Amino acid sequence: MPSAVDARNTEVSLPRPPRRIVSLVPSQTELLAHLGLDETVVGITRFCTRPVHWHDEKEIVGGTKDIDLDRVRALNPDLILANHEENTQADVQTLDTIAPVFVTQVKTVTEALGMVRTVGRLTDASNHTSTLAGKIISRFSALPDFSSIRAAYLIWRDPYMTVGGDTFIHDVMSWGGFENAFGDQSRYPEVSLGTLADADLDVVLCGSEPFPFHQDDKFTADLRKRLSNTPVEIVDGQPFSWYGPRLLDTPAYLKELRETLPLPHPA
Repeated sequence: MPSAVDARNTEVSLPRPPRRIVSLVPSQTELLAHLGLDETVVGITRFCTRPVHWHDEKEIVGGTKDIDLDRVRALNPDLILANHEENTQADVQTLDTIAPVFVTQVKTVTEALGMVRTVGRLTDASNHTSTLAGKIISRFSALPDFSSIRAAYLIWRDPYMTVGGDTFIHDVMSWGGFENAFGDQSRYPEVSLGTLADADLDVVLCGSEPFPFHQDDKFTADLRKRLSNTPVEIVDGQPFSWYGPRLLDTPAYLKELRETLPLPHPA
């Protein structure tokens, strides 16, 4: 009988491996696809963009923070995958009355590997997740010892929002040798242009999601004007924030990114 303790310290026990899964977390939806559970997954959110073809094949049950609870109920799931940060507490509490809900909380690469292994245990796919976790560990361990550069990672504008030291993005930044200038703060603090200008930054990283900084130059124009001596770099948000199979590609992305960035000038 598959069982595991989730991020709420709640034991989730299933009478058998699940046959009807609803995933409310994009990273974990991609993980389920990687594990070959195509026929088992019946519902996903509109933000579950990988694999692409699942959007046409699976029931869309709303967004990560506005779940259509009636649609979930109609799917008659026997396991729901949720996340402490991406889904609301109110939705999770209602979902608990529908089916077993396994809630994850992932703040580091190490915790992501634990999540991968646990989902494998719950879905009777431990052989696949052990292989996946091993490959991820190997690739991160092979990263060079980067010189440290001081960075701010922006996830939003109007207002600008960055990442604190208790986030998954912060941990991925550290693997790439990026010293998070706001690592002493928590969650996703708002920052002003003045605060960024005074932070003694070597680079500003603007993620492609959740805010689409990459879609228009105007989204970074004021940053480039105010921080005229600091590189402002558009980066792919998925290697920094997706914690499923996308982690296989993250080390190579970090290495390539560091090779393209100029080293900071000595003080």
